[in-house]
Amino acid sequence: MADSGTQGGETLLFLTDEQLRRGIEAMFFAYRGFTADPDRILEKHGYGRAHHRAIHFINREPGLTVTTLLSVLGVTKQSLNRVLRTLIEDGLVESRVGRRDRRARHLYLTDAGQVLERELSEAQRNRMRGAYRAAGPQAVAGFRMVLEQMMDPDMRRHYQMLKDQP
Repeated sequence: MADSGTQGGETLLFLTDEQLRRGIEAMFFAYRGFTADPDRILEKHGYGRAHHRAIHFINREPGLTVTTLLSVLGVTKQSLNRVLRTLIEDGLVESRVGRRDRRARHLYLTDAGQVLERELSEAQRNRMRGAYRAAGPQAVAGFRMVLEQMMDPDMRRHYQMLKDQP
């Protein structure tokens, strides 16, 4: 019977530098695969990954403020303004002035923005679904735990807030 703390001969409590290097390389290659499908879709529209991330989080939380999006994405205000300007001009995002605080700008996807978001998300869901099915439920839970533990505390707080929403 296999030891539950061992996976393919790798003891999880002590990993060698070589085992960690393989994990780092696996993350690099997995990220390339995870972004490849959306990158092809984005390229058709002249957008990049920053546009995708903005669209994703605006969809996830309609009415999200620019300030909160800045914090979630961890980008400069100048960089985000460039991305938002393009998305707004292209009719994918709508910026509304806050009702309580007129200085706040709340972001919403337009119908066209929702169509693009669905296309991008479906490509990533298909890849994730296939990987999750192949790996099995225990691996999925472990993978999510590893990802959460790699997050900086501020990012983990943002993630937890989103995770707690429907």
